[in-house]
Amino acid sequence: MVNWSRLYCTFGLRESLGGFKMSYPSIDNMQRLLSDSVFAHNESPKKAAGRALGTIIEIIGFYLIKAWGHEHEVAMETSLPEYANQDIVHNVEFTFHRNRHLGTIPTPQIGSITSTWLYNNSKEFLPSGFTKSVSSRNLIKDGVMKNAFTFAYSDYSFANAYFSDDRSKILFYELSNTPFAMFECKRVGVEEGNKKGPQTIEKAKQGSYVARSVSSIQRIRSRDGKIGGAIERNGEFAFFDDYYSLIEQSIFERDREILSNFILTVGIVSNHGNWFTSGNQNKEIKVLAQSYDWLLFLTDEGLSTFIQDTLSSENAFNAVKTAFERSYEKGKKINRFTKINMDIEANIALTKYFSDNLSSIESWFNVISPYERNIRTLDAMLSDLLVLEV
Repeated sequence: MVNWSRLYCTFGLRESLGGFKMSYPSIDNMQRLLSDSVFAHNESPKKAAGRALGTIIEIIGFYLIKAWGHEHEVAMETSLPEYANQDIVHNVEFTFHRNRHLGTIPTPQIGSITSTWLYNNSKEFLPSGFTKSVSSRNLIKDGVMKNAFTFAYSDYSFANAYFSDDRSKILFYELSNTPFAMFECKRVGVEEGNKKGPQTIEKAKQGSYVARSVSSIQRIRSRDGKIGGAIERNGEFAFFDDYYSLIEQSIFERDREILSNFILTVGIVSNHGNWFTSGNQNKEIKVLAQSYDWLLFLTDEGLSTFIQDTLSSENAFNAVKTAFERSYEKGKKINRFTKINMDIEANIALTKYFSDNLSSIESWFNVISPYERNIRTLDAMLSDLLVLEV
């Protein structure tokens, strides 16, 4: 069980009429505290605490996507092939796919909902050519739901099931196999006593390689350091002076020719230990900034605000706090607090939290690249790519 009172002291919180307020908290301190309490029973407590913080960042990323209204175009943990090199695929956290709504049914009053049940109860609107997923996973079981749950496949698309925000309905969508955008979350803590595994720069290079390999529009660097773009047309390359202007203009003008096989790449990095800050970029963050189309920087203050508002709450967000603690207690049988597996009551609370506080949550992120862009522009790009006919 987390000693939240100790957290308050660790972070130097001050009490006000609205409760505890956090002032410039240290995520390093939180990781150490979690390793001494929640993860003390683990063989490597600090690494386990670091992984938990990484999970929280992924959750923040997903519920931001959901608050923007993009939930029903998202797939999770997708194997994304390289452009024109289908033999090599890379697992990424979120991919975005053009979709269409198939139908809606009331949520049944049963304990678990399997992929077989979903397939059988969606036959009236599921297109021909779909076969049921061979997975035995459940959309919901023991109070834990799965976000972006895939239950059927065809040659060119797949079918996902989603709960409505109040969980009274199940919504069915068909998603194209070919994505138009991808999100990755990158967090690396201070590597105290790290004896094996990739260092931070190697992880940054891995993310960079994937971001530069999956899209039809290629980056080219000129002698003065500017980033241009190149795209192959009928066996010849067309070159453009500014990569970011090319992308923005093509998306907002809906240039189908240029955007054919284009994938917008988005990275979210956390301000922790080796990542420095958005204004004080080290080698790792520079590598990522020159590779992702958009690189968002989640600050310590933003991450800590989320933890304070939800995981330490005794009131509206008690379900979130309970789901987190149950997921990491010794002997637990199921994880109830990840981007994929989420306690259903915690899901309702988090959905409302992000919807009610969207503007403030967006301010948690600094846009590192493209330079001097606003995060709302990213949301608009995703919306335009969704409806683009390619």
